[in-house]
Amino acid sequence: MEKHIKGLHHVTSMAGDANQNNQFFTKTLGLRRVKKTVNFDAPEVYHLYYGDEIGTPGSVMTYFPFGQMPQGKRGVGEVGVTEFAVPKGSLGFWKDHLAQQGVKGLKEDSFLGESRLEFAGPDADNFALVEAEAEGRTAWTGDGIGDAEGILGFHGARFRLRDAAATGELLTFMGYQKGETDGAITRYHIEGGNAARTIDLEALSGAGQAHQGAGSVHHIAFAVEDRAAQLEVRKALLDTGYQVTPVIDRDYFWAIYFRTPGGVLFEIATNEPGFDRDEDTANLGQSLMLPERYRPFRDQIERNLPNIA
Repeated sequence: MEKHIKGLHHVTSMAGDANQNNQFFTKTLGLRRVKKTVNFDAPEVYHLYYGDEIGTPGSVMTYFPFGQMPQGKRGVGEVGVTEFAVPKGSLGFWKDHLAQQGVKGLKEDSFLGESRLEFAGPDADNFALVEAEAEGRTAWTGDGIGDAEGILGFHGARFRLRDAAATGELLTFMGYQKGETDGAITRYHIEGGNAARTIDLEALSGAGQAHQGAGSVHHIAFAVEDRAAQLEVRKALLDTGYQVTPVIDRDYFWAIYFRTPGGVLFEIATNEPGFDRDEDTANLGQSLMLPERYRPFRDQIERNLPNIA
């Protein structure tokens, strides 16, 4: 199993208003919307994907905007902060840009020598921009955000847990290496994969339990190259005692899911086939793409969805 996990694949969260969500990620953060589809289990709800030009694994933030959904409650048992990588020296630009856009919760800090800018999303989501090397990644640019500042993809994520030990053991089993500890936060990183390689575990023994809602991460997905690797990972997890779903076809990747000891929902997703399987690269994210079982109901589904640009 250790050789198969390649870092993060995507992070999926929940939101309130679809237009507000789309505006924030495409205009304020400058990501590309690479897919506009629907929730497989609730076709009256969009599933929106944002990332780099082609939705490279390790760059994709996805959302289920449920409309009038109540806001989530922060606490333990969740992905507390989703971290994006930006070029070295760009945090000054981002601090000014986000302030001009009215983004709340701006806070500069550092962790293990990395410069960070924390901020809140439109549903009080917790994010951070972390200065990092490009490592061959290219940002999607536009709306006043250029190559020197654009988001490169994920840097990693920070979990908030009542007891981090069991999740740390799981990450080690998945091929992550335990690194430095600073206060209550311990870093885990993975080598030989993509650049979205860090997971930080923050132990908060006295904190209350998180409750999901708008602004909460629904699940975090780790990348494997293909279905053969995914099946090996699934077998290793089952042999260790985890309850793992069967392989599910998500159109743009195959997925398996399991709940971690700390309460966070993990997904293992394949890098294949990618977001260009039903749209050419130049037009990714423009049209509403439906899973096959919903295509006969396109007219009804489109009437029930809010219009977004």
